[in-house]
Amino acid sequence: MRKEQLQKRKAQQAAQTRQFVIIMSLLFAALVASLLLSVFVIQPTPKNQAQQTNTVHKTKNDKEVKTKAKKTKHATITASGDMLYHDIVYRSAEDGQGYDFKNDYAQISPLLKKADLSLGDFEGTINPERELSGYPMFNAPTAAADAIKEAGFDVIDLAHNHILDTGLEGLHSTVAAFQNIGLDTIGVKTDTTEDILVKEVNGIKIALLAYAYGFNGMEATITETEYENHLKDLNMEKVAKDLKKAEKIADITIVMPQDGVEYALEPNEEQQTKYRQMIDLGADIIFGGHPHVAEPTETIKKDGENKFIIYSMGNLLSNQRYESVENYWTERGVIMEVAIKKENDKTTIEKVIAHPTWVDREPIAGRSYQDAIYGTVQSQDYQVFLAENYLPGGKYAKSVPETKRKRIETAYHEMNDLLKIDWK
Repeated sequence: MRKEQLQKRKAQQAAQTRQFVIIMSLLFAALVASLLLSVFVIQPTPKNQAQQTNTVHKTKNDKEVKTKAKKTKHATITASGDMLYHDIVYRSAEDGQGYDFKNDYAQISPLLKKADLSLGDFEGTINPERELSGYPMFNAPTAAADAIKEAGFDVIDLAHNHILDTGLEGLHSTVAAFQNIGLDTIGVKTDTTEDILVKEVNGIKIALLAYAYGFNGMEATITETEYENHLKDLNMEKVAKDLKKAEKIADITIVMPQDGVEYALEPNEEQQTKYRQMIDLGADIIFGGHPHVAEPTETIKKDGENKFIIYSMGNLLSNQRYESVENYWTERGVIMEVAIKKENDKTTIEKVIAHPTWVDREPIAGRSYQDAIYGTVQSQDYQVFLAENYLPGGKYAKSVPETKRKRIETAYHEMNDLLKIDWK
């Protein structure tokens, strides 16, 4: 009996031992599973959280950069001097099929097209109903407008003393010649309801105004009402009214006035007084014209900001070269490049750069035309050069004879010396 009880107890102990081993094995397995779960499941959670945090941070930064980029806007503007189509300029361009002026602006076109807004100054009329003519009553072929458009200009200033050379109808047809091919015009009106031209460029609203000192007495051929409805002169009361309005509807205001003494290399007192007054009245940039030579620049500090004046940009294209008028300055001009910035609601001028220009004239082999006064006249190829391209090592320095290259280089340096740009 005792032997049977002993065997039964041993069997119970063995069973308990097996049960303990099984329980411990299960506990160990659970522990191992827990550890594995901790490594492969629980541990990635903070890693994933860290990745999500970084992603969110990066996205936030991107948004901040984009938001900042939206708040800071930039635009580049170019402006240049008078385009005068003397009779030899357009008659030389006649090729039997029409008038080909494309070559005239080929070398400055890249600069104009690179700008966000390019302003030009066309002096004369385009009136297909009248005979073509040069000085003193300018009337150019319609092809001139096409070439100006192709060069890269966006807006054309028509406020000048020759705008009535072919009558009031010539004013209308000149505006139409440019507007029909997509160019805006300033300085004259063909519709009494026309307002100040405002061009929105890269989110910056730019008001454009232009005025002429007079109209060569041709205003006597129109009525007072027609004068008031179509012409913009330098009556400072009217100018003040326009500038006040421009300041309300635009971020920055540009004025292209025509005034001064022809061939004078310095502005007269009246120019200085009026142009500085324009700055006081709200203008930010003044691109002057009319003297047919360049005149100096001026930087004016107003309300802690720099404003810019160039009193004259000279000629861009004409036959007024040394060989015809014995004046080296009439064959020189300047394309002004101005960078502006709008940050939040404040628009300022960032940078001002001068690009001196020079008009080249070379005989066209085998081509001439008949003139009632001069008889047979040799046709000439006119081109506007960027003088910087003809400095030693420049893009086109080796494309012209050295005597011509030096003449262009001299023009470049003397122009910069005259302009005296003081921009800080």
